[in-house]
Amino acid sequence: MTAAVGADPGVVGPYLATVLADERWREVDVDLIAAGMSNLTYVVTPTAGPGGRDDEAAVILRRPPTGAVLATAHDMAREHRVVSALGGTPVPVPRTLHLCTDTEVLGAPFYVMERVVGVHVVDELPAGYAETPAERRRLAEGLIDVLADLHAVDPAAVGLSDFGRPEGFLARQVRRWTTQWEATRDRDRPELDALAARLAATVPDTRRTGIVHGDFRLDNCLLDPEVPGRVRAVLDWEMSTLGDPLTDLGMLFVYWPQAGEDRGVALSPVTTLPGFPTRAEVAEHYAARSGTDLGDLSWYAGFAYFKFASILAGIVARSAAGAMAGKDTAGYADKIDPCVRLGRAALEDGAL
Repeated sequence: MTAAVGADPGVVGPYLATVLADERWREVDVDLIAAGMSNLTYVVTPTAGPGGRDDEAAVILRRPPTGAVLATAHDMAREHRVVSALGGTPVPVPRTLHLCTDTEVLGAPFYVMERVVGVHVVDELPAGYAETPAERRRLAEGLIDVLADLHAVDPAAVGLSDFGRPEGFLARQVRRWTTQWEATRDRDRPELDALAARLAATVPDTRRTGIVHGDFRLDNCLLDPEVPGRVRAVLDWEMSTLGDPLTDLGMLFVYWPQAGEDRGVALSPVTTLPGFPTRAEVAEHYAARSGTDLGDLSWYAGFAYFKFASILAGIVARSAAGAMAGKDTAGYADKIDPCVRLGRAALEDGAL
């Protein structure tokens, strides 16, 4: 665990004791468990109860990074709203407990939600978990099913009809990430500029709208410890909005390397293990589950690689500005050009 920068226990404890009306929160331990790249995530554990520290009662606190961020990024109220709205749907999310918009408390808005215990897969599967190809296939299909379930939710039915502007969504997304790239440009990258221009000129017609996660991938989910094909919670909703669901599928491909390929983007190798479907098979399963026409999928894949390149550029810029303290960002700039090549291959050759 890391020191609780950005969430002083001496402030968090008394605040939670008041808003949750429970004195056992008066004293807490606060441990930072995810930091640097996006929002900060802490485990907050009460220690003032009769039995002392109560790990089973621990909750999760989410807040923006402590450094400077883009004006539209890291909106805690939006993240809290979408997680709360999805609580009664087939999409597994943690139960939200409190939203604080008073920046005097921790210096930024934050929210608190229940802690879901599950398997968090990043660079490798835990020993003894999803050991067989059949279990890995079920794990992958369970992940894809949850994505399809999310896209099947009627935004109006869960109070999210005004959560975004679906009309013109794809064109705005290209503009947004082009603007981000221009704002965080580390050096001249004409091929990235050309990819942005080509995407803007070839925006497809949106066939379907719904709730978009914005960064759906394996390591943004918690898996059931006993049933690899069951997702216990989908996390990290900071980019969620209303728009074209196929942007989520395209983004999933960025994080889905296949066995025997070297894309030049060093991400988790988990999906290269025997049993995991290829990206084309992922698309087939999603299409069968959702009934979605994937005729323009290569554009969405190209856009996803462009978006990821822009995200990497933002990380590089924040690191150069000293806003990524404690996080190793070495090599991130070297991943930008491979993303551009993959994006171009998707648009030109239909490569996923």
